[in-house]
Parts: sequence; C-alpha cells; structure tokens
Amino acid sequence: MVNDQLSDLVTRIRNGYLAGAEVITATATKTGERVVKVLVDKGYLANAKKEGGRLVLTLKYEGKLPAVSGIKRVSKPGVRIYKGVKDLPKVQSGFGCNILTTPKGIMTEKEARKLKVGGEIIAQIW
Repeated sequence: MVNDQLSDLVTRIRNGYLAGAEVITATATKTGERVVKVLVDKGYLANAKKEGGRLVLTLKYEGKLPAVSGIKRVSKPGVRIYKGVKDLPKVQSGFGCNILTTPKGIMTEKEARKLKVGGEIIAQIW
C-alpha cells in the first residue's frame, strides 16, 4: 500500500514517459486530480479523465520526444517545503514550473506570483 499518493503519481508519470507509454493509470485523489488538471492546462499531459477510483492519463509527445523531460516531488510528508511569493525558485532557469498548493488552491508558480501568494512546493516539472 502506498502512503504518499502524490509521490506515486509523480513517479508513474516520470516512468511512463521514460518507457514511452501512451496511457498510464494512477489512484484518484483530490490533490492528484488537481495536480493533473494543472499539468493538462500547461500542456504537459494530453488528456486526463477519472474512471472509477483511477485517473487515466494520456501522455503527450511532440513527434517521438516526450513533452516532459523531468518531474520530481519536492515537498514530502517527512520534509515540507514552504516558500513565500518572493522566494519561489526558478525551475531549469525558467523553462519548467513549480506546482504549489496555496490557500487559493493548487496552481503553478506563475499564477501564484500573479495572485501574490506563497505555499508548499509539491512538485517541479520541466
């Protein structure tokens, strides 16, 4: 049994891209659904839908190259990483993005800067 569903989701996405898979599945959680929605909106995933208790994610490729070259979990259950809006780090010199959970919901660092809110950095993608 997996204790950290978000780390499992991030690992499944990373492994799916490394294996060249077109579709992957993961356990559906509210946080996972919101993170996946951000990834679809930003163009890192082609499509996502919920079927029963599972998320079915369609990975996106540009030709044979994956849309994602890297994704990692930052804040973990044992070590939470919180940053204010002025302290948000750049990912890959601005080519990637942080995914944050803020008091106003789960969003990218760009949206958080616009709303002037900080929060917990849950993942980075590039």
